[in-house]
Amino acid sequence: MAYTRESALDVAQVLSESLPYIQRFAGKTLVIKYGGNAMTDEALQAGFARDIVLMKAIGINPIVVHGGGPQIGEMLQKLNIESKFINGMRVTDGATMDVVEMVLGGQVNKDIVNLINRAGGKAIGLTGKDSNFIKAKKLFVKHQAEGMSAPEQVDIGHVGEVSSIDTSVLSVLENSDFIPVIAPIGVDDEGNSYNINADLVAGKVAEAVNAEKLMLLTNISGVQDKQGNVLTGLSTAQVDALIADGTIYGGMLPKISCALSAVNAGVTSAVIVDGRVPHATLLEIFTDTGVGTLITNQNKDA
Repeated sequence: MAYTRESALDVAQVLSESLPYIQRFAGKTLVIKYGGNAMTDEALQAGFARDIVLMKAIGINPIVVHGGGPQIGEMLQKLNIESKFINGMRVTDGATMDVVEMVLGGQVNKDIVNLINRAGGKAIGLTGKDSNFIKAKKLFVKHQAEGMSAPEQVDIGHVGEVSSIDTSVLSVLENSDFIPVIAPIGVDDEGNSYNINADLVAGKVAEAVNAEKLMLLTNISGVQDKQGNVLTGLSTAQVDALIADGTIYGGMLPKISCALSAVNAGVTSAVIVDGRVPHATLLEIFTDTGVGTLITNQNKDA
């Protein structure tokens, strides 16, 4: 790409202004949950991979955690395995879990690893079963059908939540200049596999490694108020108030809960990022503008 003198000066100005951000984040760990449009649009995929490689090249330690719900649904359909959901969560029997492991731990994980490696990085794909680094336990959901006087606890199969994270394998990769790419599959003490929400895994990994920032890529512009305006910066207390008054509800609640938990556990900041924006991760890290909603403990610098 050829630059005019003016456009080259603009690029130089941007690079110069990024210096304090580079100095701030050098040597720090960032956990990025990769999903949504950023994961399915080819141009966004390539941009994301380059962003991750650039972070590593300037001394930031990125850890990528990915989802893959649509890809799982597509494969189940091809195999004529019916998808059933309770409270928005996929009921996961043994056959479905086999497909989840194949798609998340195989296809999706290796595609992302390949993208990063082609961009000049050194990515290594993992699931939580590698070195048993994500220990899981069964997740039960509460469901109240029409006519029931009280909710019942429902077993939805191989769907889990994180019970612990062993960070030793991540430390080895970081110290060896590799970029971990994690599929959200955990394992219990009996060796049973569990599909875990990728946002939840990203949050728990960020807590365990004491990350500087947790980034959750989504298909929305950020947390919005009741008038539809994006709220660019929130304290944990403000988030609690927005949940209490019903401004934050539905599908945004799990992401917000994950971000809140991470910040309250010591992660400096968490951000809901609009992954539809090209190079969203770089914009969030290296500019004042950002492309989403930043959540911080009000006593900390974001």
